[in-house]
Amino acid sequence: MRLRGTACAAAGLLLAVATGCTGGAEDAAPTTSPAAARSTGEKAAGERATGESPRTAPSPTPADPVSLQALMQREHTGSDLRLGEVLDRTPAYTRYAVTYEANGLTISGIMNIPEGEGPFPALVLAHGYIDPDVYVSGQGMPREQDRLARNGYVVLHTDYRNHARSDKDPDNDVNLRLGYTEDVVGAALALRDSGRPEIDGDRIGLFGRSMGGGVVYNTLVVAPGLFDAAVAYAPVSARPQENIDHFQRPDGDPLVAEIEDEHGTPEENPAFWRGVSPLTHAGRVSDPLLIQHGTADATCPLAWSREAAEVFRKAGKDVELRTVAGEGHTFGPKWAASMDVTEAFLARHLR
Repeated sequence: MRLRGTACAAAGLLLAVATGCTGGAEDAAPTTSPAAARSTGEKAAGERATGESPRTAPSPTPADPVSLQALMQREHTGSDLRLGEVLDRTPAYTRYAVTYEANGLTISGIMNIPEGEGPFPALVLAHGYIDPDVYVSGQGMPREQDRLARNGYVVLHTDYRNHARSDKDPDNDVNLRLGYTEDVVGAALALRDSGRPEIDGDRIGLFGRSMGGGVVYNTLVVAPGLFDAAVAYAPVSARPQENIDHFQRPDGDPLVAEIEDEHGTPEENPAFWRGVSPLTHAGRVSDPLLIQHGTADATCPLAWSREAAEVFRKAGKDVELRTVAGEGHTFGPKWAASMDVTEAFLARHLR
């Protein structure tokens, strides 16, 4: 994946992704004999004379446009972070309405900027599922927004496309909401590109919960190294078909039929479903990851986080799974203690 903010993006943001392998030294072409060289030259001359072009090796098969691999190959943009209306002022921070550009779309959100002398490390917050028809800007993680800003982090909570004042993407739901990953990547690039003195563009973390935890997984494989650390609370499954079977199919969501008409079922098109799972690409992750999940979560089974953590560990990645005894999906009595753990983790990597 290639990343850029404005046309003057830092070279350190460029992440090269190999889209095909042509082989190593063992596959080098043998030395051409003089006779073969003459034959090749004569053939080339004949092609020039007849106007035909020499044949070239076939290009690698392009990735399915709806896949994590396609996002890896895309040149992502994020810029034009704009602070709008002041929504709230506290002794610890000021809350703003914001917009930024991500891959050609304008995405809205809120930003909390701490009082005092910066620059401050920044966190991108990825919220869980809320029906876009009822969602309001900044909804979903108010406790985290407040606490993290009070403790010295610039907090950018992205609304995602199709939410609040963000631009629309009519195909996003059928395409398994992979656009949210683009919006999070764009948020980080916009923070780096902002030039604002309050923001330390070299220290950026990612924090997601529930569906946003799934966005965290996707982002780590699409843009390894973009963030300095990532946290996922009570994340959804890293296998999209499990989320469909768990959340949408039992409710008779008509979107399920649209998705399967477009992409096939896991039985009909297993390659597609492998391509949209971050577990397939676990080897790409380079950022430390903390997962926190309650043992009494009746919304997102703890088994999902156990599997994801195990796959990342087997790939040699820096991942820690913290199970929180008795906590449900939204965390209650032990939320503050869990945040102590989270902030200690973030401090190790962003302070």
